[in-house]
Amino acid sequence: MYEYACSDCSHEFEALVRSDTVPTCPRCQSTRLTKLLSVFATPTGSASAVLPLPSCGSCVSPGAHSGCPLALGR
Repeated sequence: MYEYACSDCSHEFEALVRSDTVPTCPRCQSTRLTKLLSVFATPTGSASAVLPLPSCGSCVSPGAHSGCPLALGR
């Protein structure tokens, strides 16, 4: 799913596009489009909070993953 702005008619729209497909503006059928930054993909507020990692069973303190192989990506 991508957001586009048409360079010819200024219409902004969303389209589900495969990598081998050239999208067209639904209003004027132009292919002169600019891909926009998707707002829904950018976390804001409490949605950007870091979620706790699951316990791996080897942590001394499950809430604090310091030195935990799971938290360190090992």
